[in-house]
Amino acid sequence: GELDTEHISWSLGPRLNAAGRVGNAVTSYRLLTTCSAEEARALAKELEKKNAERQRLTNEVLSKAREKVADKAYSPLLIEGDESYPDGVIGLVAGKLAEEFYRPTVILSLSSEVCRGSCRSIPEFNILSALEKCHDLLRSFGGHAFAAGFTVARQNLPELEQRITGLAMSELSHLDLRPKLVIDAELPLSAFAGNTFNLIQRLSPFGQGNLKPAFLTRHVAVGECQKLGNQGEHLQLKLKQGDVTWRAMHFDSRRAKEEIPSYIDIVYNLEKDWWNGEEVLRLNLLDFAPSS
Repeated sequence: GELDTEHISWSLGPRLNAAGRVGNAVTSYRLLTTCSAEEARALAKELEKKNAERQRLTNEVLSKAREKVADKAYSPLLIEGDESYPDGVIGLVAGKLAEEFYRPTVILSLSSEVCRGSCRSIPEFNILSALEKCHDLLRSFGGHAFAAGFTVARQNLPELEQRITGLAMSELSHLDLRPKLVIDAELPLSAFAGNTFNLIQRLSPFGQGNLKPAFLTRHVAVGECQKLGNQGEHLQLKLKQGDVTWRAMHFDSRRAKEEIPSYIDIVYNLEKDWWNGEEVLRLNLLDFAPSS
């Protein structure tokens, strides 16, 4: 198929990035600069292994950190650290927990002297601004409103936790912190016949400043439902409305398939996928709920 922004964002980018997360970035640099197709293939295989290791470490740390912060989910800010957390994945874990709990999240790789922290935040809380107000406690810091990192002396960690949690409390405690989905249109599934997907693609490239259009469809019948992924973390559905049938994926789903009702209202965007060797369209589910 054609190389597009999706492939770069979700396939090439993570693999090039993985080398620096579980070692150093030399392998990625060599892949991008080699003139030999044979060497490029070998380096790509090496990056695939590093990416698998990065995924394993991320899932391991995520599972441990999620268990520890679950009791603190009422707090306006989540902060968690451990000596076993590798520097290279704490940002990924912070991002996943911030999305799951919809709270600013700080994950720390602890050591006896200097600790490293990685932060991910939500629109309601500027994490870089919060770190600036704690600059006297930090050795270094940087980033932007939604993602930042810092180093801090271990002895300053308790005061940093107290101060940054206080800042979050003052800014967020009066808010109803729940993620928001912006829906562009309510449409039946039959609306996506013909050239609709290609017309939507004219709006690309999509990203943080230009989100993919999101659509709402009500009263969709659930035909089939199965778990996918190494740990059953993804949910695949076969959905039907009238004479129209679609395959749909709900990535990183925390829904048990036994809990899925017969009819649901869905919010989703369209994406390309490969199925039995052919390029097809599917629905990427952003959220769903029982039909009323």
